[in-house]
Amino acid sequence: MSTKLTLTVDKTIIAQAKKYARNSGRSLSEIIENYLKVLTSEERRDLSEVSPVVKSLKGSFKAPKVFDYKEELTKALTEKYIDS
Repeated sequence: MSTKLTLTVDKTIIAQAKKYARNSGRSLSEIIENYLKVLTSEERRDLSEVSPVVKSLKGSFKAPKVFDYKEELTKALTEKYIDS
């Protein structure tokens, strides 16, 4: 069941959002509804402190089971700043 929602948004943002919706072949209501679904989903809550860039990389890197990131970071920074 759909319910009407009134929002107050800057006119410039509304114009840009409408253009985006038109170019993507969707309604602005559909885009906002889908955004709210993602925003309130259980998975989203688990990743709430992770930046969008990091989220986009999720699953693209396989680390060894025994991996000490602090040790690896220390090695990399030592090589970069001390050993150079």
